[in-house]
Amino acid sequence: MKKRLQFYLNYYETLTTKKSLTTAEAAREQEQLLIQIQFFQHERLIHLIVTALFALLTILSLFASLLLPKQPVLLALDVLFLVLLIPYIFHYYRLENGVQKLYEYYDKLNCR
Repeated sequence: MKKRLQFYLNYYETLTTKKSLTTAEAAREQEQLLIQIQFFQHERLIHLIVTALFALLTILSLFASLLLPKQPVLLALDVLFLVLLIPYIFHYYRLENGVQKLYEYYDKLNCR
């Protein structure tokens, strides 16, 4: 997903800086961009749900570790959730910022 998002960010960055784009071409590109934005919005929603779930599970396992001390299984679970949560947060952050940037490109194409 990261490569796909980066491809579209680079593509629309170069496209919006071109001055030779006609109104019809801009409208066609805007329609295509809207389709891609919808795909990325769906992806963003799924990753928000997964990230929130892992954050909730991490907090619950940390509380369980505090309430039931000296349980090595709970400590291993805490570490596992934290190891998974941190990349999810970074991925969601990149996805969110990428979609916001695509919104900007959509607006730039709309102004033509």
